[in-house]
Formats: sequence, C-alpha cells, structure tokens
Amino acid sequence: MKHVNQSKALFRGAFILAIAAFITKILSAVYRIPFQNIVGDVGFYIYQQVYPFYGLAMVLATTGFPVVISKLLAEQREKGNHEKIRRLLFVSFIILQLFGFICFLILYFGADSIALWMNDEKLAILLRVVSIVFLLFPIASILRGYYQGKGDMVPTALSQVGEQLIRAFTILFLAYALTKLGYSLYMVGGGAMFGSITGSMVSAIILFTFLWIRKEWRIIAPRKGILVGYYREVGAILKTLTYQGLTICISGMLMVLIQLADALNLYSLLTANGYGTEMAKGIKGIFDRGQPLIQLGTIVAASMSLSLVPLITSARIKKDTSFIQDKIQLAIRISIVIGVGASVGLWAIIEPANIMLFEDSSGSSVLGMLSFVILLSSVITTIIAIMQGLGSLLFPAVTVLATFPLKYGLNTLFVPTFGTMGAAYATLITLVFVCFLLYVKFKKMKSISLLSFHFLRTLLTAALLMVLLLKGYLALTNMITIPVGTERIMAAIQALGGAFSGGFLFLFIIVRGGVFLEKELSLFPFGSKLSLLLPKKNRS
Repeated sequence: MKHVNQSKALFRGAFILAIAAFITKILSAVYRIPFQNIVGDVGFYIYQQVYPFYGLAMVLATTGFPVVISKLLAEQREKGNHEKIRRLLFVSFIILQLFGFICFLILYFGADSIALWMNDEKLAILLRVVSIVFLLFPIASILRGYYQGKGDMVPTALSQVGEQLIRAFTILFLAYALTKLGYSLYMVGGGAMFGSITGSMVSAIILFTFLWIRKEWRIIAPRKGILVGYYREVGAILKTLTYQGLTICISGMLMVLIQLADALNLYSLLTANGYGTEMAKGIKGIFDRGQPLIQLGTIVAASMSLSLVPLITSARIKKDTSFIQDKIQLAIRISIVIGVGASVGLWAIIEPANIMLFEDSSGSSVLGMLSFVILLSSVITTIIAIMQGLGSLLFPAVTVLATFPLKYGLNTLFVPTFGTMGAAYATLITLVFVCFLLYVKFKKMKSISLLSFHFLRTLLTAALLMVLLLKGYLALTNMITIPVGTERIMAAIQALGGAFSGGFLFLFIIVRGGVFLEKELSLFPFGSKLSLLLPKKNRS
C-alpha cells in the first residue's frame, strides 16, 4: 500500500509541476505578441537581444539546482536527520549565492563589452538591469528544492506562475506607459527588463509566505557553528551541486543558447553585409517573431513528455524494465506526433498567422522555416529528459553546450549569403546534429524499437492530408474580396480556422490510425473524448 501511495504522490507531484510549466510557458510566449505590437520590430529586437541572459538565470532557478537539492533533502528526510537538512540548505544557499554573485559581476561589469560584441552599445544598460536577477535566483532555487524534497509541489508551482504573471504585467504595462510618454525604445526595453526583477522578487515572496504561514522557518534556519567540523560534508554538497545541478541546468538551456548565439552575432553579420543599422534591427526583430511561435508549439509536447520522466526514474530504481520501455516509447511518440502536427501546420498557415499576431506578413518565409524547430526541439527535450531519468546527465549537457559554438559558427557561414534565412538554416542544422548525437547515445543505453513502420506511415499521411487541406482552405479564402483595413481580421479567420480544421484532421487520422492505445489516450487532455475516434475493435 505504501508503494502505491508513493507512486500516486510522485505522479501527482509531476502533474502539478507539468501544469505549472504549461501555464508559465504559455505566459512567457503569449506576452511577447502584444509587446511586439506595442514596441514594433525594432523594440522587439532590443528586448530579444537581452532576453537570453534572463533565460539563463531562469533555467538556474527552475531546473537543475532545485531538482538536486530536493533529491538530497528527500534522502535526509527518510533518515530523519533534521540537522543535516539545515546544513544542506545553508551550504547550498551559500554556494548558489556565490555563483549568482559571480554571474552578476561578469554581466554587470562586462555589459559594455558584451554590447560591443553585439555591435549595439546602447544595450549595455539593459544587460546591467537583467544582471540583478542572478542575485535573486538562489533564494527561489533553495526554497523550491526544499518544498520539492518534501513532496510538496504547490509552492514551487505557485511561485513559477506568480513570477510569470507579474513579469508579463510589468513588461506590458511599462512598455505601453513608456511608449506613450515618448521615451526611446532602449528605455522601453530597460523597463521591460525590469519585469525580470519584479517577477523574481514576487517568486521569492510567495515562497517565503509559505514558510511564514506554515511556521517552517525555524525548522530550516541555520544555527551558530552549523558548519564546524563538517567540511567534508560541505565538499560533498558542493560536488553534487556542481556536477548534477549544472549538468541538468545546461541540458535545459537548448533554445536559450541558440537565442544567445543569434543575439551575439546575427545583427552584427547583417550590418557587416550592407544593411543599415535601423534596417538590420528591424530585420532581426522580425526574425525574433519566431521565438513565441516556437515556444507555443513546443509547450504541449514538452509538458506531457516531461510529466512521464519521474515515473521513468522511479521505474529504473525498481528495475521495472517493461514499464520503462512503454513510457519511453510513449513519450517519444507524443513528442514526434505533436511536433510534426505543430511544425507542419504552422508552416502551412504561417503568412496569415504572422499577420494576425504581428500586424504584417514580413519574414513569413523565414518564420515558416523556423516552424520546424518545434519538431526538433520537442524531440530533443524529450530524449534529454528520458536520458536524465535513466541516470545519464553529462552527455546531454555536453551536447547541448555544443549548440552555442555550432550555431554561432553556422551563422557566420550562412547569414552573409542568405540573411535571416541563413540563421534559420543554421538553427535547423544545429538541432538536427544535436538530435542525431542524442539518438545514437540513447540507442546505446536502451536497445528498444522506437518507431514502427505503421507509426511513420500514419504520421506522414496525416501531415500530408493536413497540408493539402490547409493550402486548399487558404486558396479558397484568398479569393474572397475584403474591405480595405480588414486584412488582419481576415488573416485571423484564416489562421484560426486553419488551425482548428487542420488540427482536427491531423488528430483524427492519428487516433483513427491506432498510433495511441486507449489507455495512452487517457493521458491526453480530453482523452475520453479522443478515444471515441478509435475504431470499435480497439476500444475496451
């Protein structure tokens, strides 16, 4: 009975964190659309140049370090060693605060050099604003790790959602207010970056509120002389946080590192190849429209696949081989199906979607190419998460870390010839390379059949018929004469109508084709409704 209860608690905790991640990712993607509408493409360029540095801090605060701290804390809780828990939390805080302080110093005092590297010296002030987040992330990491180690995921979930809500509100409010008051776009960008500070502060306040309400501060508060005579234990904590914490964090930085490479050299390459400064900023801003589209496309696949990882970890510990194999196959099938559906569907309707969200069709061909990032990043994220669940931490981290120099180098090769389309090519080639390396390593770890011929045939059929439907739908609706000034409304009708009709057809073929079993469909939202699409012989 205890084993069953632990499994239920594990699944419940994973589900809560998956829902929180789902909400925060939606908020993180959606606010950028009205923000771009407020500040325009040049303003969006300014924001996106600095955003990757905030993204690095957020990965540190939400992934690796809280996970490792929670694992160490759970081990001590089982032993009933409360004094070791105090020491663990205190030492972890000191280590992370020191690490955060070093990151702050590098970014704050190196802001001018980094801005010069980006070929835009005015970005220095924005980099200094975002550097403050590195001083705040250790608090959130420690307290999230503490609650997750207790098996209580609610404080972590609420702190993540609260942080994104306040951050999005601050960004949009200050962007609108400062734009109306006539401030420069760089000042508006600085105001938007201030949202990263308010969000981090609110996250810490939410977590401290749980400590205060539950009167838990006295349980974890450090005591005088807590480290005296325990220097070997301190060294062990430092080693674990450095190895396990950083490797998990780096593995979660895939898209952030790709964005960082674009931030550091795409604008410079455009200006070096004949584009004027303002034009290059606008072009880079148009290219950056792809980020919220990619983020929205990967949310469902990543959230559903990652929710299975704790179950895979638990099964590995119990040596339940058949369960591991089933869940690995399911996670990969989910990531590929949703990745293909989102990528191909978005590519087919990219022009009306671009107009609907960003007011015009600029850069639609480039954004269409970038839509295939959704498929690759979904599969990569899923494989990395499974490998971590199977105990492999170093290889995924090293592979992801290699994306930065590879993407940076490919930009210098392709952008001078193809412009931002070259940057899109560079992103796709980088992700294909990463996916290939991870697949080869994964096959060595687990020699299981991942994709059947039936699965691939059904998937390709669904994708092809969806494209034919969407292209036909757009051709018919483009024949309708519309009044001047209603282009964006018509684009919204095309994009939303295409998304619903194409998505339904794709899903119908996938489910009807038996890609997922009835018990697997129960894991999907509205799974009971989806199971009605199964052939009668496949229903229980």
